Amino acid sequence: MSPKKKSFYITTTIPYVNADPHIGFALELVQSDAIARYQRLAGRDVFFSTGTDEHGQKIWEASQKEGRDVQDYVDKYAQNYLDLKKTLNLSNDNFIRTTNPEHIKAAREFWLLCDKKGDIYKKKYKGLYCVGCEKFITEKDLVNGRCEFHSTLTPEIVEEENYFFRLGKDREKLLEYLSVQKAIIPEWRRKEAIDFVQNDMEDFSISRNKTRFSWGVPIPGDDEQVMYVWFDAFVNYISTLGWSVSAKASAGKPENKENLFEKFWTRGEKVQTAGKDMVKFQSVMWQGMLYSAGLPTTDTIVYHGFITGEGGIRMSKSIGNVINPVEVVKEYGTDALRYFLLREISPFEDSLFTMERFKEAYNANLANGLGNLASRILTLSEKYLEKCPEIPEKSDFTEYFSFFEKFDLKLAVDYIWNEIGNLDKFIQEMEPFKVVKVDEREGKELISNMVLRLYTIARMLNPIMPETNALLKKLIKENKKPEQPLFPRKE
Repeated sequence: MSPKKKSFYITTTIPYVNADPHIGFALELVQSDAIARYQRLAGRDVFFSTGTDEHGQKIWEASQKEGRDVQDYVDKYAQNYLDLKKTLNLSNDNFIRTTNPEHIKAAREFWLLCDKKGDIYKKKYKGLYCVGCEKFITEKDLVNGRCEFHSTLTPEIVEEENYFFRLGKDREKLLEYLSVQKAIIPEWRRKEAIDFVQNDMEDFSISRNKTRFSWGVPIPGDDEQVMYVWFDAFVNYISTLGWSVSAKASAGKPENKENLFEKFWTRGEKVQTAGKDMVKFQSVMWQGMLYSAGLPTTDTIVYHGFITGEGGIRMSKSIGNVINPVEVVKEYGTDALRYFLLREISPFEDSLFTMERFKEAYNANLANGLGNLASRILTLSEKYLEKCPEIPEKSDFTEYFSFFEKFDLKLAVDYIWNEIGNLDKFIQEMEPFKVVKVDEREGKELISNMVLRLYTIARMLNPIMPETNALLKKLIKENKKPEQPLFPRKE
């Protein structure tokens, strides 16, 4: 694949900081990180962002339950998400917090742009409100009287005067945006978005009255209302790049040569990742807001499924059935978790995660698979080769890279493990450990071939398992066997 010159921007959604990180968000982080690492390998300038959503009713209520000052509360939990950079070995370029002064300034400026366009108005509203979703819902959204995504919470009937955003006026623009196949991956989520715009889309509330809660971005010119958390949070995707009206005005001037917003949002390829419950928020509401503000829309939004626990029940903080990725990493290591999330979990569909299933995959494919293969090859190499064979500068990864272009990370990792299987089969059939004892020259040629193939596998691991990538390449170049198993078997 020839390197692309266009810059590349990728961002995750930003989670509420009302609990510790869980495995569902770890999935989104690792998927986004693998895509960012691939794009860097392809020769592109990359900006990868993640962060935390720190306003809203859920945050306020959670802080009150703990008896903490709300700012102290969000500071504590935001740090736990910041720590995931090391835990998951992430390569993100920025971590945006919605309580940052720069973000608050950007959110208020964005509001003023939409208001100036005539897309913000005030009206009284009464309806069902799900605190878990931080949004109004309708009767048809209910399952057994509860929100389909927060089955432990009872929706409240709320009546108040709020500001609304005129989403309905951009119906045709949004349908045109969604007509582009790459706007949403996978395809069935794009059809879901189109159906929503055609049949269910309405103007939406973008503020809350301070009499209910005050933990939000103040609205310009109205001391009685704060921004609805979704309106504020959406702006993080550009505030992380330093966007503001003043920054936009100075773009391209000598004092602002490295304007990140211009480079990555205006001129770059823009990709967002999100869970499947975010389709109408990210691909409709956020895009409508961008139209209103006169800014470019997102190029592609990639939606993943939910991670489920026993019985196929979605893992969620509100249900309390989550797995903490930090605990998994402590026992198995970062690359083991990255492997499982990128191969054993579907990139688009719901997938089961249990520690039993994780352990089985770890032993079969890492301890007995890659780890054992590397040990066998490097033991032979250290014993029979004087030095590492000459490594070609480049390898042909056209087919492997094609899976990243489709955002199908499971197929990319499957491709690597297919190569691992082929190399293991080569050893079984050719038996280089026997050949080298009767024909040293031929045996060394077989071992050299195996070492080079292992190095190619190590190269492909770069975006998937970066620690293993670096360690394997180091051992190969030094012509040394591992001092201890790469992936110790778990009993």
